[in-house]
Amino acid sequence: MLIARTLSDLRSACTALRAEHGSLALVPTMGALHAGHRALVESAVASGAATVASIFVNPLQFSPTEDLSRYPRDEAGDLAALQASGCALAWLPDVATMYPADEATTISLTGPAERWEGDARPGHFRGVATVCAKLFGQVRPDRAYFGEKDWQQLQVIRRMVTDLLLPLDIVPIETVREDDGLAMSSRNRFLTEAERAVAPVLNRTLRATAARLADGADADLPLLDAVRSLGEQGFDVDYFALVEGPSLAPIPRLSANARLITAARLGTVRLLDNIAAR
Repeated sequence: MLIARTLSDLRSACTALRAEHGSLALVPTMGALHAGHRALVESAVASGAATVASIFVNPLQFSPTEDLSRYPRDEAGDLAALQASGCALAWLPDVATMYPADEATTISLTGPAERWEGDARPGHFRGVATVCAKLFGQVRPDRAYFGEKDWQQLQVIRRMVTDLLLPLDIVPIETVREDDGLAMSSRNRFLTEAERAVAPVLNRTLRATAARLADGADADLPLLDAVRSLGEQGFDVDYFALVEGPSLAPIPRLSANARLITAARLGTVRLLDNIAAR
């Protein structure tokens, strides 16, 4: 596996890999890789493309109230995981490379970036969209792979690529879960033993709520019951909502593209999850 830390090295490596493989796939990450990240890389590798994985903890997507320094970092472990998954090139830029001091451009979005995470983390999607646009410009991939666990993020990136006519495909990969249903996340390592035992309740509540909605009833009461139940089990719920999948607009009952989405804090850890509601 090649490793690039400068733009010149990245460009040289990407040119050589494209010549050899015909296409490039990108897996953007912030490191602290787990099985969910590895599934993205392995899917990209299986496509036949030379796979590039970026590792960059993006300061622009952290708000002033979020602790950037607390985000887990394990470069050696991440590189070993990427190599074992068949990654061809690891791209490890520094902050100065990604955000030169004299730059004057960021990307702002409405539509799917509104509500939910957009309200809970003001400026977050501006940071996500900006860093992804930069990575797309640096690597010039034919496609990029994103996990469905961060459902709203996936829709934001899809919309940005469509609206800006960027020449790549966005490939979604199903959420990878622990055996008990907990969606894999780099932040799960911060759960205490007692919190980890409770955490799968979030996904079970999503699934129970979807079952209640399956008969076509209005969503209001099942959603309220879900928030109350989670609160009784120690979760501080930011939102628990039924939305139209691509737009993230709230909807009153199940439809063809309905998605149940939630974010809730358990101790110091903020957990996100979602499922197709059908």
